[in-house]
Amino acid sequence: MTEPIRRVVVTSPGVIEVTTADKPVPGPDEALVQMTVSGVCGSDTHAAHGRHPFVPLPYRPGHEVVGVVTEVGGDVTAVTAGQRVTVEPTLPCWHCKMCTTGRSNLCENLQFFGCGYSQGGMADFFTIPANRLHVIPDDLDDEHAALIEPLSTPVHAVRLAGDVAGKTVVIIGAGTIGLLVLAAARHAGAGRIVMTDMLPSKRDRAARLGADAVIDGGRADVVEAVRAELGESADVVFDCVAIQPTVDQAIALALKAGTVVIVGVPAAPVTVPLPQIQDQQVRIQGSATYLPQDYATSIEIIRAGGVSAADMITSRFPLDRVAEAFAASSGGEEVKVLVTRE
Repeated sequence: MTEPIRRVVVTSPGVIEVTTADKPVPGPDEALVQMTVSGVCGSDTHAAHGRHPFVPLPYRPGHEVVGVVTEVGGDVTAVTAGQRVTVEPTLPCWHCKMCTTGRSNLCENLQFFGCGYSQGGMADFFTIPANRLHVIPDDLDDEHAALIEPLSTPVHAVRLAGDVAGKTVVIIGAGTIGLLVLAAARHAGAGRIVMTDMLPSKRDRAARLGADAVIDGGRADVVEAVRAELGESADVVFDCVAIQPTVDQAIALALKAGTVVIVGVPAAPVTVPLPQIQDQQVRIQGSATYLPQDYATSIEIIRAGGVSAADMITSRFPLDRVAEAFAASSGGEEVKVLVTRE
């Protein structure tokens, strides 16, 4: 008889339920993983309210997940039972143009574990292709390991921005991703970094975690204030909010010859001043998820102390209280909320 497990399902906007499912059985190339902790991502909260452009409801959340391998399929050699792992949730086809040219995160047939896939990590157990698992170093506890996936997105964005060493950087939005962009940019050798946010608590945290200056993102003269703190235009602007006002600010800060990297998930299209972008050679760069090399860099940053669980993880909820975890994550004051198995 199949063993029942708990599995979280977002059934409709704002309705997050703990359901019962059969314990999955790993296929030949899969691993069965027992969840330890899973982070609630900004993408999760957008999707749970029906605002994510690429995650329809219902969906099974949990892509920032850490667990222990309990069983592997017959063809699996990359991991073994008993190893602690974290998930790289992109599920590429491995055959399309993007996959065969080293851009599997942009796979033309991409599926995404925990976002529109048949399973997510917020469950007692889940199965996943074993090649999407990264073994966690013994010197990282589970809470630090839970930061590997969310840090990998900023690491990827900083890498796509080009060489940021010694350059002036602006980060718009001091939420979880913005703070992790700060860590990734510092690791990459960025020069002066200015951050903006609407909330005083987030600005205070950004200052504590190493921003050279923080500016109220709601100021009417925010662009002028940031330029004054930089002493010049921005070489690179990371927009971790991605709404019309922040895109406008980012482009204005990057004039002339700067780069704007869109890191936040846009809820809707925006317009851009194309004449200025052309005439003043502004580069707009999208950044989507990560690649294995970004996971390796994230692990390196965390092991070196560049990101601390004590600074980033602000609340924890057991799986049976997952709806409270989503509510807390949506409230604006939390940094990273974790869901634990017990």
